[in-house]
Amino acid sequence: MVSKMKKNYTQKIVIKKLECADLHKNALNSFNRYQLTTHVKYLKDGTFHCKAERFEENWDQNKKEKIVEYLRKCLEAGGVVIGAFNENKEIIGFASLGHLLFGKNKEYIELSYLHVSNEYRNHGIGRKMFELCCEYAKQKSAKKLYISTHPSVKTQRFYEALGCVPAIEINERIYNHEPFDVQLEYCL
Repeated sequence: MVSKMKKNYTQKIVIKKLECADLHKNALNSFNRYQLTTHVKYLKDGTFHCKAERFEENWDQNKKEKIVEYLRKCLEAGGVVIGAFNENKEIIGFASLGHLLFGKNKEYIELSYLHVSNEYRNHGIGRKMFELCCEYAKQKSAKKLYISTHPSVKTQRFYEALGCVPAIEINERIYNHEPFDVQLEYCL
């Protein structure tokens, strides 16, 4: 499945399912994971609240190489990785979908990554990758996506706009990995 979209009416973006060959060690070299967070969303006593909290995130080369390694392992285990490429064939977005169903009814599948390079955000790339992951999740017989999301209010708004809601079942392994993340689900 390949999708083409335009950014600023001049640059073509290609979104496709990736293979291991697409994920060489330096595949994310030009990827800009910069994010400034000014407010976060958090769950307290069963209710979501927002608070001011300022921090920046920016992946260094070592982190990018670890992510590429993770994405390759995801593919090797039977998961799916979606990539968005600019006209220079650089990865400017990626998403990964696990391979195992979990939950008491084995209906969840994890959307473990969904990132768009900072300068390419707000152009529908993340939404399109999300939609492709949903299609592949259905092919794997999942009924719901499980997403452990960054607590940034901007990130939460993105997922809310897609129709994601607080997860009914919490996957303890995923939650314990990033306890400040917000656990969401999306019905397929």
